[in-house]
Amino acid sequence: MEDKLKVGVITTTHGVRGEVKVYPTTEGPERFLDLEYVLLDTGRELRRLEISGVKFYKNLAILKFKGIDNINDIEKYKGKDLWVLREDAQELGEDEYYIGDLIGMDVFLEDESHFGILKDVMETGANDVYIVTKDDGQEVLLPAIYDCILDVDVEKNRMTVHIMKGLLE
Repeated sequence: MEDKLKVGVITTTHGVRGEVKVYPTTEGPERFLDLEYVLLDTGRELRRLEISGVKFYKNLAILKFKGIDNINDIEKYKGKDLWVLREDAQELGEDEYYIGDLIGMDVFLEDESHFGILKDVMETGANDVYIVTKDDGQEVLLPAIYDCILDVDVEKNRMTVHIMKGLLE
């Protein structure tokens, strides 16, 4: 399991006083109200930024960081990821998982035969879709619904799936 989790991506600046618009990669922009700081991936290091203000615009969070009061100080970080330490992450509900914990997971069929490796998660409006690379190299899209995903064991890095009719055609 990863010790850091991605919570957002800086999309652009907002105004001239160093605020940024952030696209949340978690449940929603309100998530930033509960954070004291984020870790900015500058490309060379993780820089700790204290959050001094949170506002909202559509589906984005507008963040103000302590000590960054000028657009020139933050503009270079457009497109960069924001992270939190796992211990600062939101608690998950039943049958909820961090994407970072799912990627790389071994995927098995109901008969216990190895099917492939979960390579990515596509977030859609209705439900997530798991992108699995089968053992033969073929890519399969599995909807993250109860009829298809039977069991997820993060500790064992293992997922058991039911291949619904039509998914492999």
